[in-house]
Amino acid sequence: MQRDYKLSSYSLNSVSAHFLSEQKEDVHHSIISDLQNGNAETRRRLAVYCLKDAYLPQRLLDKLMFIYNYVEMARVTGVPISFLLSRGQSIKVLSQLLRKAKQKNLVIPNVKQAGSDQGTYEGATVLEARAGFYEKPIATLDFASLYPSIMMAYNLCYCSLVTPEDVRRLNLPPESVNKTPSGETFVKSNLQKGILPEILEELLTARKRAKADLKEAKDPLEKAVLDGRQLALKISANSVYGFTGATVGQLPCLEISSSVTSYGRQMIEHTKKLVEDKFLTLNGYEHNAEVIYGDTDSVMVQFGVSSVEEAMNLGREAAEYISGTFIKPIKLEFEKVYYPYLLISKKRYAGLFWTKPDNFDKMDTKGIETVRRDNCLLVKNLVNDCLHKILIDRDIPGAVQHVKNAISDLLMNRMDLSLLVITKGLTKTGDDYEVKAAHVELAERMRKRDAATAPNVGDRVPYVIIKAAKGAKAYERSEDPIYVLENNIPIDPQYYLENQISKPILRIFEPILKNASKELLHGSHTRSISISTPSNSGIMKFAKKQLTCIGCKALLSRVGQVAAMEIALSAHIAREGRLSCTAKQLLKVGIYLK
Repeated sequence: MQRDYKLSSYSLNSVSAHFLSEQKEDVHHSIISDLQNGNAETRRRLAVYCLKDAYLPQRLLDKLMFIYNYVEMARVTGVPISFLLSRGQSIKVLSQLLRKAKQKNLVIPNVKQAGSDQGTYEGATVLEARAGFYEKPIATLDFASLYPSIMMAYNLCYCSLVTPEDVRRLNLPPESVNKTPSGETFVKSNLQKGILPEILEELLTARKRAKADLKEAKDPLEKAVLDGRQLALKISANSVYGFTGATVGQLPCLEISSSVTSYGRQMIEHTKKLVEDKFLTLNGYEHNAEVIYGDTDSVMVQFGVSSVEEAMNLGREAAEYISGTFIKPIKLEFEKVYYPYLLISKKRYAGLFWTKPDNFDKMDTKGIETVRRDNCLLVKNLVNDCLHKILIDRDIPGAVQHVKNAISDLLMNRMDLSLLVITKGLTKTGDDYEVKAAHVELAERMRKRDAATAPNVGDRVPYVIIKAAKGAKAYERSEDPIYVLENNIPIDPQYYLENQISKPILRIFEPILKNASKELLHGSHTRSISISTPSNSGIMKFAKKQLTCIGCKALLSRVGQVAAMEIALSAHIAREGRLSCTAKQLLKVGIYLK
């Protein structure tokens, strides 16, 4: 679960709520013995608790298709299911290499000590992002399976790699070798077909077949199996490049991985140049095209047209034109249009995702706090609401006001505590961390309070930041949310404003507003701050709770309290026709006061 899905918590309760909209029975571990030693009704409650704990994992297995996916992955890669659960990607690629090598009567070197000191290599190209809010359609051109396609097109493999000395010694003609942009030399497939390209061809061909069968399938079980198979084939194909570049892997070969990324960089730059050279007003087009951003295997193009349909037509034309300049099977495809499009920086953008001209599919985000786990829920909700108002409602003033209202609610202590919980993974014990971290220090404090309920290594630790003495570090102010609720400990709203809200919100609004910081983080909505007082410390030890009028907040006298209760009870009976448990308790208090 932790490897396949990024969630804030991996407890059975949280995972079940996320995927199944169901939760465990509400039984705390501390009362299990009392339930067992009680009567038939309490033991029944305990039995339901145990049954649901066994039932929910089974529901998750069925819902997420784990069995089908793992069986198909095991069939594709030739490894046992236990390896898929306990080992990484490299063993799957090595297994396929061994099978293919055996067919060709080849042997693979036995690397006794996994690891290599071959150094590093330059990664993929990310074109400079022209940050801004684009209110014209942006077409996205994507390379289909870029890295596998490069390895197949240029025959990049262990057994096709040759040194300059090999080229001279074997007297290889220039037309029989490929010199990669990174300076490596590989023989072409007509001289020596590589094992890795063969594996990739088989995987991608099988995936195409599985996807075609999936479209035709009617039976839900058959669909699940075929979908699991095509996903397994896709993951396996994409893992081959990573296997060659893993310097601490089973069989590293940086000559291959550096050649792949160098070809990828060259293709992204080539695509940018061709788009901007061809789609010009000089060539009869309505506007000059502009590449505003490029990622590892895609480029975003603004053709200047105002309709989604026109952008789609030009995107398809560009993809077909540029694909003709590459060696097969490298292919550039038109996939989608973003309209409108908010480009924040490299790897950070949001936009409405269109695959058909009549209506958008969804709001798509990348690298923004709606999909990041290291922020509290307030930030995720606030960012998501703002993007919805900006992109879907086209209401920028409404988005600005929404931020101001949220900041005001936070500072005035009107925010639900559940929205302020931050979660972080506890990956090692406290002593192994070089610097003190908020979640690590809290885990240690919780262990001292109650070792049975304290987080362990591998868990995600939820915490909130509480008000403390001036200058106190964040790790000294982290606290368990339940402990905070039980003891009415005040939250530090200023911390959340400065360290959680401000940066994500400014990233969104800076491309849109001229003075985003002044507009959003300063003004009348930030001048009033309300902090609750702890109920069990300081002067609150001497305070006494009294009833107040719901309307004017005035204190009620002893007689006034009884009168207020009688009015409340009369209204309740008139509305419900009976007394609830709460109303009965209220009646008892009223009789006592009389």
